Amino acid sequence: MSAKPRVATASLCGCFGCHTSLLDIDERILQLVDLVDFDRSPLTDIKTVGDCDLGLIEGGVANTENLEVLRAFRRHCRTLVAVGACAVNGGVPAMRNALALRECLEESYVRGVGVYHPGIPRDPEIPLLLDRVHPIHEVVKVDYVLPGCPPSADTLWTFLTAWLSGQPIAFPYTQIHYD
Repeated sequence: MSAKPRVATASLCGCFGCHTSLLDIDERILQLVDLVDFDRSPLTDIKTVGDCDLGLIEGGVANTENLEVLRAFRRHCRTLVAVGACAVNGGVPAMRNALALRECLEESYVRGVGVYHPGIPRDPEIPLLLDRVHPIHEVVKVDYVLPGCPPSADTLWTFLTAWLSGQPIAFPYTQIHYD
């Protein structure tokens, strides 16, 4: 009997909605647990990624910690998937790209409404922000893209079952068309 494929998931800069879509596959999650072993994921609470067959990444790359996590996933995951709009094009977090980083920080921590103790945090525990938010393909090679904000549970299920069975990845029009 061969070992089950190992799957890891991570959320970078985003809303965590793509992981929620994974949970929205409802009772099919029990089928998925029978088919794969989860490595790093909120489902396991494992904090580092080991060698995996599949890595699912949601979110844009906004800070140094995001960079480290994404690069670790690329090193350890045979197949890497950009899941959702933030991973694919930067999504809502990339809206800050229209402004200089300094301007964003000063508006948030110095001049912003409700700021009582102005000052930009400089704590080593807080990852440094990058000058702009990047979609993950600008940082590492991506093997597949699942569009959507977030992709539907059915889109995730279609991808996972096709990938697990070695079938070509193909989606019905209704799963990848957005009005």
